[in-house]
Amino acid sequence: MLAIWGLITIVLLFLLVLGKKVSPVIALILIPVATGILAGFWKELPSLIGEGLISIAPTGLMFIFAILFFGILLDAGTFDPIIDKLLSFAGNDPLKIVIATAILAMLIHLDGSGAVTFLITIPALSPVYDKMNMSRLTLASIVALAAGTMNILPWGGPTLRAATALNISVTELFNPILVPVLVGLATVLAIAYKFGMQERKNINFSPDSHSTPTHQNEVERKSLNPILFWFNILTVIIAIGSIIMSFAPPHIVFMIAFAITLLVNYPKVSQQRERIDSHAKEAMLMASILFAAGCFTGILKGTGMIEAMASEIVHLIPSQVGREIPLITGIFAMPASLLFDPDSFYFGILPLLSTTAEHFQASGLEVGRAAILGQMTTGFAVSPLTGSTFLLIGLAGVELGEHQKKTIPWAFLITLIMVFVSVLIGAISI
Repeated sequence: MLAIWGLITIVLLFLLVLGKKVSPVIALILIPVATGILAGFWKELPSLIGEGLISIAPTGLMFIFAILFFGILLDAGTFDPIIDKLLSFAGNDPLKIVIATAILAMLIHLDGSGAVTFLITIPALSPVYDKMNMSRLTLASIVALAAGTMNILPWGGPTLRAATALNISVTELFNPILVPVLVGLATVLAIAYKFGMQERKNINFSPDSHSTPTHQNEVERKSLNPILFWFNILTVIIAIGSIIMSFAPPHIVFMIAFAITLLVNYPKVSQQRERIDSHAKEAMLMASILFAAGCFTGILKGTGMIEAMASEIVHLIPSQVGREIPLITGIFAMPASLLFDPDSFYFGILPLLSTTAEHFQASGLEVGRAAILGQMTTGFAVSPLTGSTFLLIGLAGVELGEHQKKTIPWAFLITLIMVFVSVLIGAISI
C-alpha cells in the first residue's frame, strides 16, 4: 500500500507542476503532507518534515549565499574588464567572436542563474553578431551550451536539487565528476571553434577588415578600480578552490566570501542593503523550493514510500538492466530535460531511480552524478519547461524550433562525452 501512496504522490506532483496548476513550492509541501496523512502517518509528519528540513539546511544556505556572492561581484563590475578583453581579443574574426561568446557565457554563469547569464551575454553580443552579419542562432546555441554545462557546478540548481533529493553533500556528488565537467567545457569550446569556422565561411571573412566590436552591455555597473578587481578575482579563486578541495563546507565558504566581498566593495550600510535587496528575490525563490523539497523527501523517505516503490520496481526490471541504471540515467539525462522540469525529476524520479539501483547493488549516488550531467544542465536552455529558454530565444530573436534543432544534438553530444569520461575514471560504474 505504501508503494501506491508513493506513486500517487509523485504522479500528483507531475500533474500539478508540469500542468502549472500550482507553484512547485506549494506542490512539494502540500501533496506529501496530504498523502502522508491519508497513509496513516499524521502523528509522525512533524518529525519527518523536521528531519527533511535539517538535512536540506546546508544546501539551502549554500545557494542563498552563492547567489548573493556572485551577484555582488557582477554588480561591482568584476567581470566587465574580462568581457572587454575577450571582445578585444576577438576583434572582427568570427571564429574568435564565437569562442569569446562561449568563454563569456561560462564566466557569467558562475552565479548559476540562466536568466542573469542570458540578460548579460545576449544584449552585449547581439550588436557584435549583427555588425559582422553572423547568425544569431549561433549566438543562442553557444550561450546555451556553455551555460548548460556550467549549470553542473555545485551551486547550480540541478546539482543542489540532486544533493537534496539524495540527502548527500554537494561536494560528494560533484567532486568525482570535476574532470568530466572540465572535458565538457572543453567540448563546448571545440563546438564553438566549429561554429566559428562555419561563420567565417558564411560571411566570407577577410582578415583585412579592421572593424572591432565593442562591449555594449546595457546593464549599468559600478566602476571598479584595479585593486578591487584583483581582490574580487582572488576571492573567487579561493572560494571555489576551498569548495573543490573540501577545506570547508560550501555554505560556510560562500557565507564568509559573501560577507567579505560585500563589505569591501560596498562599505556603506545603505549600499549593502540595496545590493542584498536586489538579489533577495532570486535567492529566496530557489531557497524556498529547496526547503519545500526537504519536506517532500523527508516524508517520502521517512514513511518508506520510496523504498516500497523501489521494491515493486525491482520485480519488473531484469537484473542486468538494474545494475546499469547509473549509465542508463546518464545517457537519457539530457533528453529527459524535454520531458521533466527540474523539480519533478530531481524530487520525484531521482530518489526512486537511486533506491532502485541500490536494490541491484548499483550506486544510488552515481545515479545522481549521471543525472546532473544532462537533466536541466546541458538540456536546460533548450527545454520548453523552463522560462530561461524563452528568455534566451526572445533576447536573441530566434525561433524555439530552430534553436532546438541546432542546439539539442550538440547538447546531447556533450552529455555523452561527459558520461563516457565519468565511466573511464570510475565516477560512474558499469
